[in-house]
Amino acid sequence: MLEIKPQRVIDMNTYRMSVIVEKDKDRYFAFCPELQGCYTHGDTYEEAIENIEDAIRLHIEDRLKSGEEIPLSESISLTSMEVAV
Repeated sequence: MLEIKPQRVIDMNTYRMSVIVEKDKDRYFAFCPELQGCYTHGDTYEEAIENIEDAIRLHIEDRLKSGEEIPLSESISLTSMEVAV
């Protein structure tokens, strides 16, 4: 039986997922930490966001069809740090 935590689900068919977008010199890279292997890129930030939304939707649809749980995080923390080497 699939157990969904209510604070992470907006309605019966909508999930709130975390997305991290990184920019390198050529493009934007986006991934969803909750869904292992769910990542994409785009030439612009907007394109990367559109692409990750599609990737997340397809990933969730595939998991649901396979009877797999949808992993949901309680929280995601993001920070940056400098490391001296």
